[in-house]
Amino acid sequence: MKTNRVLLFLFVFSIVSCNNDSNDGYENIVSYPSILATFGNTIDTDNLDNYANQTIPNYITKDNGLINPITDKGATLGRVLFYDKKLSSSNSIACASCHKQSNAFGDNVIASTGVNGTTGRHSMRLINARFSNETKFFWDERATTLEIQTTMPIKDHGEMGFSGTNGDLSFNDLIIKLNEVAYYKELFSFVYGSEEITEIKIQNALAQFIRSIQSFDSKYDAGRALVANDNQAFSNFTQQENLGKNLFLSPPQFDGSGSRISGGVGCAGCHRAPEFDIDPNTLNNGIIGTINGTGIDLTNTRAPSLRDLVNPNGILNTTLMHTGNIPNLQAAIGHYNTINLAPGNTNLDARLQPGGNGQQLNMTGAEMNALQAFLITLSGSDVYTNSKWSSPF
Repeated sequence: MKTNRVLLFLFVFSIVSCNNDSNDGYENIVSYPSILATFGNTIDTDNLDNYANQTIPNYITKDNGLINPITDKGATLGRVLFYDKKLSSSNSIACASCHKQSNAFGDNVIASTGVNGTTGRHSMRLINARFSNETKFFWDERATTLEIQTTMPIKDHGEMGFSGTNGDLSFNDLIIKLNEVAYYKELFSFVYGSEEITEIKIQNALAQFIRSIQSFDSKYDAGRALVANDNQAFSNFTQQENLGKNLFLSPPQFDGSGSRISGGVGCAGCHRAPEFDIDPNTLNNGIIGTINGTGIDLTNTRAPSLRDLVNPNGILNTTLMHTGNIPNLQAAIGHYNTINLAPGNTNLDARLQPGGNGQQLNMTGAEMNALQAFLITLSGSDVYTNSKWSSPF
């Protein structure tokens, strides 16, 4: 009998020991039934999409996301939040409603539709938002970080409606609402180790997803990888594209009246290669109108990256500028070709008014076509179709 007890003890002990030996793996097998029921195979918590360790070319050095490093878990939650219409008071608008993957995460209409009307400015493209020295967001730079920016549209009366003013519910009401959604309880626990939902957690996750949206598979990138710097001719470029690149990069030389007499056209003074991000010190670009056509607006001093202005078919992803009134690349080039000093514009960037005069670049037709050809080389293809940036619903 004693021998049988010993054998039984050893048998039980061996089972416990085996379970303990594989304990780490066992603890990682956690059931998330609501995530599975809602998203199916779109989100696999055991095999997440790669957001944190994407390939970034070695010539890309600017990064405004070091304060909130991208994680696969955080960006996955951010993806759900980005596409979820529950983040609006009417359950009809998501971040993705105004920032569409098919349009380089911009909008194909001038004024985006919100829960209470339309936006006061054209929605900015979000491509490569991470790769810029500019840490402020919105056209007028009113958000000091991308994290802060992410929840401002949610708290806007016109856009997503949780303003806490004008009879709106508050942002705290949104948190209460999300707490009642089973898949958010599981997602926040999965990402943060706790079901607790806070604005900071929402901001961090959304910012991680947005910063993960990157585009480095363009014709420009293929050429840049083969040379030591941008000033060298790209072997994969046509003669026209290399001419456009030189015009973009080289500063112009002006006479005393602001008329270009030699050199390039100086786009890189504000839109800096190889990220093609906006210089944080820029002022406005001479477009001071508003979408509704009333009054002037001098505060728009930020711009998105120039990457992916067009889609893989060469079609402009969104109309340009905060007013959305520039319908094509030719019109944008034409605007900078001749800068008129508008009455009342006290915030025009000095680089556009040499000697106090609006610049006259005097580009030839061939130069304009070359500059446009170069801008088209900055567009990739993966970002428009990659499922990890698509709706998980």
